[in-house]
Amino acid sequence: MEWEEAKEVKKDLKKIVKVLKLDYINPERIYCYRTHGSKSRAYARIWAFPKIFQTALNIEPSYVIEVLSKYYDKLDSDKQKHVIIHELLHIPKNFSGALLPHRGRSRHLETQAAKLFKEYKKLSKH
Repeated sequence: MEWEEAKEVKKDLKKIVKVLKLDYINPERIYCYRTHGSKSRAYARIWAFPKIFQTALNIEPSYVIEVLSKYYDKLDSDKQKHVIIHELLHIPKNFSGALLPHRGRSRHLETQAAKLFKEYKKLSKH
């Protein structure tokens, strides 16, 4: 598997965080990569940096968003942004380095992603 930094994904991510006012997210601590050759069928994935490694290496919480070129690159710009929003919703409000699951007691991540994408489209026109 090969990977490369995905600067345009990072640019989209920063704009999404700003437009949607997701103030709990620190874009400087999220690293974006494009992979080639993965067997996964996902458009993208988010990777956490567990607390034990943060403590052992004395670094702040961080995340990596991986977009899988084989699928992600074929999406139109809107769908790509929707995918980024989906991945960002896995980050808890305390930006701890942990990840939230797709479903919780009172939340369904994809429903929330669709709602935020709609809001993003509305707000980014101005």
